[in-house]
Amino acid sequence: MSQTPLNLFSDRINPLSISPLWERKIKMIPGSQCVPHVWPYSVMRPLLDESALLIEKKEADRRVLMMENPSLRGSSFIANSLFAGLQIILPGEIAPSHRHTPNALRFVMDGEGAYTSVNGEKVSIYPGDFIVTPNWSWHDHGNLGKSAVVWMDGLDTPFTNLFGAHFRENYPEDIFPVTKENGIGYALYGSNLLPLADNNLNDPNPCSLLHYSFDKTRDALLAMSKDTGLQIDKAQGYKLKYTNPLNGSYPFKTMAAFMQMLPLGFRGQKYRTTENTVFNLAYGSCRVYLKNRTVDLSAHDVMVIPSWETYSFEADKESMIFSFSDRAAQQALGFWREEILSESNFE
Repeated sequence: MSQTPLNLFSDRINPLSISPLWERKIKMIPGSQCVPHVWPYSVMRPLLDESALLIEKKEADRRVLMMENPSLRGSSFIANSLFAGLQIILPGEIAPSHRHTPNALRFVMDGEGAYTSVNGEKVSIYPGDFIVTPNWSWHDHGNLGKSAVVWMDGLDTPFTNLFGAHFRENYPEDIFPVTKENGIGYALYGSNLLPLADNNLNDPNPCSLLHYSFDKTRDALLAMSKDTGLQIDKAQGYKLKYTNPLNGSYPFKTMAAFMQMLPLGFRGQKYRTTENTVFNLAYGSCRVYLKNRTVDLSAHDVMVIPSWETYSFEADKESMIFSFSDRAAQQALGFWREEILSESNFE
């Protein structure tokens, strides 16, 4: 079959790295090639323990098992905009101090006795705690306890890669000097009080509170559930977002973080959003209904739900779920959308 003049034109400009807009193959609808996926803790924990026997902390720098989306194998990313991995640190170990341009968060899952140090502030961390590590902050971790500690790392690495701005630097020593009293961040910023003169306010990327304890978060959610003046979200149950006390915004410019409670008997409506979300079940158990399957989640299981995937929650017992997403970046750019669907609409 002979080619048309239009086809010949396309062939002629192709070697010049030019393509006609009318022939584009990029999907112009919401969503991505990423798929929902679950990493059960019953599978991940034995593998973490095995990795601890096979490679020393100093060899690995950080002993982390990355959770890659099945559609993004080889990328190290759990979604187009997010990185997530599970890290294990054994008693007596130290993860040496370094810094990098991606922002990072920690969600502690299992074990006690660990600490993290960020820019000279050292805090003890416990299961359910959420820890903020702003970009280009010196940070190291250690385990002073008697058993292994596991946490989930979340980073916005895809953003730095997109802009070609991924930098990383090791500190000359394993531990960055501790220059601040333990708990100073919470004492200054954790009680709805702010210093009148605060250098953080002039920081282009201010962060005042590094450590959000699970005890405080759980108390807030329980109080929220008992307040008859607050309506439960039809899709998400009782849900709170973590905020930076300096300005009330998300802890990062790119990532948002949340904790939600699904009360006993909760049956959520179908929901979808443009954000990519990583869920980590803090405690309890629940079911997640997707378009073609149902997923049962137990404590510490990790699940990713990509942009514009429809899902709903169901809980036969009280459950709390930590999550982080790219909502902060999407809202700042004006991209973010959400939708609660009718029972008949599951597309």
